[in-house]
Amino acid sequence: MNPHLSVVVPMFDEESVLPLFVERLRPVLDDLRASYEVVCVDDGSRDATPALLERYRRAWPQLRVVRLRANSGHQAAISAGLARARGDWAVTIDADLQDPPEVISEMLRVGTERGVDVVYGVRTDRSSDTFFKRVTAEGFYAVMARLGARGAMNAGDFRMMSRATVDAVLALPETNRVLRLAVPTLGFPSAEVGYRREERAAGRSKYPLSKMLRLSLDAVTGASSAPLRLATWCGLLGLLVAFGVGAFALWAKVMGHSVTGWASTIVVISGFGAAQLLGLGLLGEYVGRMFTAVQARPTHYVAYDSLEESALGRQPSIEHLASEPAVIAHAS
Repeated sequence: MNPHLSVVVPMFDEESVLPLFVERLRPVLDDLRASYEVVCVDDGSRDATPALLERYRRAWPQLRVVRLRANSGHQAAISAGLARARGDWAVTIDADLQDPPEVISEMLRVGTERGVDVVYGVRTDRSSDTFFKRVTAEGFYAVMARLGARGAMNAGDFRMMSRATVDAVLALPETNRVLRLAVPTLGFPSAEVGYRREERAAGRSKYPLSKMLRLSLDAVTGASSAPLRLATWCGLLGLLVAFGVGAFALWAKVMGHSVTGWASTIVVISGFGAAQLLGLGLLGEYVGRMFTAVQARPTHYVAYDSLEESALGRQPSIEHLASEPAVIAHAS
């Protein structure tokens, strides 16, 4: 019998925060008085995360471990968990405790009472984030709104979805889909639950600036074709600048003033060169996405699913760090 709720948790090198996460998540789910499963997706962790997960799984029957063969990325790990989730509702949440597990009960209540398909966790208070993080996040959501992307402001990957929504998301042909934008484009009935975003409970962030930029670029190119028009507007602007410079040069010649030609030439050439390179770069991003879509390569490969292993009556094997005494002592 399928559970009522599935909680999908992508994990990558989370040994330091995992005990704290389990300590807070399990009481919340046990108090729901509804059947549930916790699908922890190990995204190729290099630390003791796999060993800890197996340790907790033996003491927590609802905990399910899905291990990917290699690190595939945060969004791919979430998609892998959603593909394996069996619940009528599915919640996606990170293990760093920046998104409080206690909000899950409120999400389930709102989704059931209002009859919606999606409940977004919206960050109403981001004071724990750095100034740079807040400014860039607001800029990102503002740009996506201008590009016509749908969705709630300050809503990340903490959300609850109905089974129909999960099936619809998994049916999308996009390979590099950004779920925080893909889910709103479905247009399913939705609601919001606000919460205060906390600091990371332990460990370090797995989203450095380079990955955030990559995610932003995937979001922009995946949500709208509007950036392709940027090259056209830059070209038109360049034509206006060139016309203005030419008119100024003609006026200066008629008035008898000397004209310094090299400065205006450099400015015009630089402007056109920058516009062309920008246009080629944007075009390359879209062509790259088309190339990836044509290849149709899977975004991840599942190496192990504890549910399937249990059904076959086999005991799981931990490839690495399974016998570290410090880790096992910490887990207990």
